[in-house]
Amino acid sequence: MTVNAAAALEAAEGAAAVGFGLYVGVETLLGKAVDPATAIGVTTLALAGGAGMLACARGLLRAEPWSRAPTVLTQLFALPVAWSLWQSEQYFIGVPLGVVAVLALVLALAPPSTAWLVQDEDEQNEDDGSDEAGRAKGATAKDAAAKDATGKDAAGKGTTAKRATGEDGAAGGESGGGTGSADERPRSDA
Repeated sequence: MTVNAAAALEAAEGAAAVGFGLYVGVETLLGKAVDPATAIGVTTLALAGGAGMLACARGLLRAEPWSRAPTVLTQLFALPVAWSLWQSEQYFIGVPLGVVAVLALVLALAPPSTAWLVQDEDEQNEDDGSDEAGRAKGATAKDAAAKDATGKDAAGKGTTAKRATGEDGAAGGESGGGTGSADERPRSDA
């Protein structure tokens, strides 16, 4: 699965960042740092960044929708770093970093990854039986708020939650009883 591969690459980058942070921290403690203030800053940033990347990798594996944005962001930050390493002729670090960043970016944004992250959220809403599940299937918050306790919309037309959510097999109000708003009309990709 693409999201698993993206999580593995994000975790590898996170582990490398934590390892680098630990290395710089130990070197600083041993007194080998040229500029201890900078070394402490690098250590702190590398450890925090690595921990964040590891958390994002875990979030991807657990199908947490929040985890994709920071994963994509870390890859976008890694690309200029890889380019800088390439230009300074440090190919043994720059090339693998660039390859991993591009692969992780493509995998995190791949349609199967998106479907898996979104599908899990939709299934969770359906299991809850909450109003959010109805909105996810076609009814908007505005439509839900416009209905009063009698099941009628703001215009006084009778609608049911079944029609608004499309559970009767019709896509968002095709059955003829809806409000006719743009949010209820079926969308065409053609």
